[in-house]
Amino acid sequence: MRRYAEGEGPSPDPAGSHFERRIRSFQPRRSRVTLSQGDALRRLWPKWGIEIDGKQRLDLAEMFEGRPVVLEIGFGMGEATAQMAADDPDTGILAVDVHTPGQGNLLGLAERNGLDNVRVANGDAIILLTEMLRPDALDGVRVYFPDPWPKKRHHKRRIIQPEFLTLAASRLKPGGFIHCATDWEEYAEQMLEVLEAHPDFTNSQPDGGYTPRPAFRPLTRFEGKGLDKDHVVHDLIFLRT
Repeated sequence: MRRYAEGEGPSPDPAGSHFERRIRSFQPRRSRVTLSQGDALRRLWPKWGIEIDGKQRLDLAEMFEGRPVVLEIGFGMGEATAQMAADDPDTGILAVDVHTPGQGNLLGLAERNGLDNVRVANGDAIILLTEMLRPDALDGVRVYFPDPWPKKRHHKRRIIQPEFLTLAASRLKPGGFIHCATDWEEYAEQMLEVLEAHPDFTNSQPDGGYTPRPAFRPLTRFEGKGLDKDHVVHDLIFLRT
């Protein structure tokens, strides 16, 4: 149920038919929006929301007042994103998701905690990277607990693939980072393999392998669920060469 006025919140498909349909790494989730989430979307989307329609180039320097900018792909309900924004107010976070309740929740958290360094984008991160961001626009990319698509026939839907890394590298400044985290062992192995093989990235770990869990990454809901199931969480931080 929509709890914000028509035209004052995120649209179901901002890019519409302007771009060729392709295999997507996500599934839109437009579950029930609470009253508080709907209120945040209605009031704050015009101020802090971005539609990924592929029709405009974003001026991140103006948007974030000259701060370095990190793109976060998939933020769930936004608690970890808000925590990182509060812990590092000198970094801008461009947070992308297609989960309407999470968008409203993150906007509400940003307002309540006075976080002016967060913007919430609605739609396909690939279109955002391809059409709406300039080369060298980003200082970092975060992909925390993406859908593992565990069935073998669905592995092609996983976001961490060579083609995605090439695109991400083109939008990262030299020395910028990509930080991935997953509790799915086989996906972690694939992430490590494709990142190690990609010519545009080098492992931040001098001896290779996974990165010890950094203190700056808060515990996410997905991570907590995985840990409850005795899953092992792996972090990977690679640098743009």
